[in-house]
Amino acid sequence: MNQRYPFIVVEGLDGTGKTTLRKGLFRLWEGLYGVTPLCVLTTNFLAPYQAGAIVSGKYQPDAANRDSYLSAIAADKQATLERLVLPHRPVRPVIADRWLLSELAFFAVKHAMKVSETYGALATRLTVAPDLTLVLDLETDASMSRAQGRQGDAVRADWDVHDVQSRVRETYEAVVTKPYEFPLLGDVVRLDASRPRSEVLLAAWDVLRERQLVPPLAAHREGGETHD
Repeated sequence: MNQRYPFIVVEGLDGTGKTTLRKGLFRLWEGLYGVTPLCVLTTNFLAPYQAGAIVSGKYQPDAANRDSYLSAIAADKQATLERLVLPHRPVRPVIADRWLLSELAFFAVKHAMKVSETYGALATRLTVAPDLTLVLDLETDASMSRAQGRQGDAVRADWDVHDVQSRVRETYEAVVTKPYEFPLLGDVVRLDASRPRSEVLLAAWDVLRERQLVPPLAAHREGGETHD
């Protein structure tokens, strides 16, 4: 690419296919361009002194730790930008499994905070927006059914319940319909996650191409053909 590779975020309820899409984008970059993306998480624990506040605020949220948790995740995201995202963008894409939209939903649901209030607090520490936030949209019943069918202990009893997930989806909807109010989300595109996973991946790749976030493929070495 010319100056830098894209910073891409994948958002959505549990079970909507975020990990599958991230892996698909990873393999496309590797297979088509020979470039290995860097994958980061919502929280990367790169602000070490904030680790305790992050763990308690996420898993035992209450009024007493709300502000310290909000400050901690802002510090962690700032550190992630400074230590991972920005240094790597000149050499490879960065793909985040959730980033900012999920935080807005968490505080709306768990602390009844207005998304504008949470966004304002985080925006004081975050000055770099993703190039693209892909939001995988799926009805709550369908997403929960998928999530509960996964192996392991990824399902949380206090979070992965219909009422909570419905409110999370409502928060996503409220934000996505007014992306201009949240510029640190970058360009926001909603994808229909009810479609087959291969179609979702193709739709996401088409979005990247349309926004010129992937370079045109070079001429094929053997045949000299140009592929788009």
